[in-house]
Amino acid sequence: MKFSLEAQDKLSKARAGKVSTDHGDILTPIFMPVGTAATVKGVHQRELQDDIKAQIILGNTYHLYLRPGLDTIQAAGGLHRFNSWNHPILTDSGGYQVYSLSGVRKIKEEGVTFRSHIDGSKHLFTPENVMDTQRIIGADIIMAFDECTPYPCEYNYARRSMDMTHRWLKRCCERFDTTEPLYGYSQTLFPIVQGSVYKDLRLRSAETIASFEREGNAIGGLSVGEPAEDMYEMTELVCGVLPESKPRYLMGVGTPINILECIALGIDMFDCVMPTRNARNGMLFTRNGIINIKNEKWKNDFSVIEAESDLFSDRQYSKAYLRHLIMSKEILGAQIATLHNLHFYLWLVGEARNKIVSGEFYDWKNKMVRILGERL
Repeated sequence: MKFSLEAQDKLSKARAGKVSTDHGDILTPIFMPVGTAATVKGVHQRELQDDIKAQIILGNTYHLYLRPGLDTIQAAGGLHRFNSWNHPILTDSGGYQVYSLSGVRKIKEEGVTFRSHIDGSKHLFTPENVMDTQRIIGADIIMAFDECTPYPCEYNYARRSMDMTHRWLKRCCERFDTTEPLYGYSQTLFPIVQGSVYKDLRLRSAETIASFEREGNAIGGLSVGEPAEDMYEMTELVCGVLPESKPRYLMGVGTPINILECIALGIDMFDCVMPTRNARNGMLFTRNGIINIKNEKWKNDFSVIEAESDLFSDRQYSKAYLRHLIMSKEILGAQIATLHNLHFYLWLVGEARNKIVSGEFYDWKNKMVRILGERL
């Protein structure tokens, strides 16, 4: 994997770049749709490519390991062939899912023992076998195994967890560097900065992660319930340490406003389930603010969902029609809303990139932040 910087905003730390992988280039800043179980819910791969213009999607190690299982993925020739997505893929390590399974897992130095949410069976994730698992899945970018701490988190726990994440990272790197990709294309390992919302821990973690000199770096343990101001403060601190010459990935973030503010702090890559999950519940993100399509006010509104959008240029849907579908729990309603939200997110980061290149990002970002949180 290679990363090149192409433009830098003069009034912020925002930058435009290009990540090059064996499955294609990724123009940054970028949003990555989440395909937890080898699919972005309700969206065809053709729609991801042609309509939404996604450049990279995510898979989830925990979920794919449990179902369909590694034997099936390896027999298919890796995740790209299994799900027919011939573009870049990133997999997380399963650390966040393990964090969310707090009632059915035990964390030790060796790794994490947990029980499957599907059938209750017992499993062990270690830094070593998580690297092996991600080799089998075959994503272009894979994540180091870490512990994602909750919020709020007591300082001493955050420090011990961070130190263990660093020890696990050393083991991840040793395993990754002594194994080979399985499907004829290269893979890249990103370490993950932890440290909760404590400045000294975040700085130490960022310095430690940077010292491993991998091709890219991630920031984890944010967007887990902390105030947005804390997220921004920690992100700014970490971006001041992580090298400018490598891509920075802020995991699990976030709202459109979060994304714009963090682009301004120097983040290049984002992912979040918000556009897809909220779509299925009738919340639409637009250039003019947020629409709750379930509201009665849209019942007889026959205007298109978003006039500025070119997504449905050959098949425009009205707000009234989409509301009817969502209220009737028709599958098509969730599909249309999901396509709309993902298209908006990809438009947002693409427009941010254009504004960085043209030198207009800072003022445009401030204007958009005032608009995007409005309820329509």
